[in-house]
Amino acid sequence: MKINLSGHHVDVTDTVKQHVEEKFAKLANHFPTLIALDIIIAKEHGEYDVEVSTNYEGTRIAAKGLDSVMYPAIASAAKKLDAALKHRKGHLKADLHAKPEVTAPEIAYEKVQEMDLR
Repeated sequence: MKINLSGHHVDVTDTVKQHVEEKFAKLANHFPTLIALDIIIAKEHGEYDVEVSTNYEGTRIAAKGLDSVMYPAIASAAKKLDAALKHRKGHLKADLHAKPEVTAPEIAYEKVQEMDLR
């Protein structure tokens, strides 16, 4: 999984990159079709704002973490993105297992009787 990391009013150092890779490594294992993450770390008004967005199975999914310290903001964004991806995966799995509608034999018999088969 490719991680595109950028900073806005924040220096993105090697330790920040390493911390981001550690936090988002679990996502690569749970969602193997996930190709890339776009992460923006910004500092505005004394708070760190971490925005994470990605495309997963045809849908754009984003999460945002806010905190006065950078590392908890990254962890919060990772947790929210994980929850959003699990939610989307659940929707995809639920669509695969939709039960077909079955009519009862007596209803089917009545439907055939109502048809004009001449």
